[in-house]
Amino acid sequence: MPKETPKNIISLKDIHASFWIHNHGINSVKDYLMSFGLKKPFIRKHVLKGINLEINKGECFGLLGRNGSGKSTLLRVIAGIMPIDKGELSVKGKVAPVLALGVGLEPELSGHENIKIAGVLMGLTKSEIKKCRAFVSEFSELSDDDLKMQVKRYSTGMMLRLSFSIAVSNHPEILIIDETLAVGDQGFQGKCVARINELINGGSTVILVTHSTEEIKKMCDRAACIKDGEIQIVGEVEEVTNYYTNIFK
Repeated sequence: MPKETPKNIISLKDIHASFWIHNHGINSVKDYLMSFGLKKPFIRKHVLKGINLEINKGECFGLLGRNGSGKSTLLRVIAGIMPIDKGELSVKGKVAPVLALGVGLEPELSGHENIKIAGVLMGLTKSEIKKCRAFVSEFSELSDDDLKMQVKRYSTGMMLRLSFSIAVSNHPEILIIDETLAVGDQGFQGKCVARINELINGGSTVILVTHSTEEIKKMCDRAACIKDGEIQIVGEVEEVTNYYTNIFK
């Protein structure tokens, strides 16, 4: 008998994550020596503090939270970009992240070269990379001259078009979108939403981070709100968006 597809495609149990930041006031070796070694040049910033969350296969899951709440760090943990300090993380599928603008793109290379590198990293064959290039060119609406240009010359909108088109070109099992759709023009936003719905209907799981409660209500099946590195509420979209709105009152 064929194996049943697990309901929970992403599971986080008591996840803690942190990273090193520059210690204010220590800008040189001299500053460090003058403090007699009492001030360290770097200090550890604890961001995620015991995250428990399960996301189901085939759902669009919304994540809300104020700036600095830990949303982007959580997405980087799920995407495998950032290590965890402790806890249990299970991600049962290939992840295609569309994170902060420019993340994952090599600025010194052209759009065409970035597509090729992304295809190689995704394990695509030469023929599949060729199809990927054709899809990105059509979906992004970037001209051949645009795709021949170095990505560092791109506007924010062009970066979004390229990174999103690459991420959705090969029907990812898990698509992560971190506050990037807002920079796109209305026409491209509509194309993105239509493609996201197409992927969900095809069985993909989508995690959407945005400050727009309307986008969450329109697109998501469930949602969560994170505050100070801790999940405050998980549940129905209406309940979570109301909770998030009340944070600012």
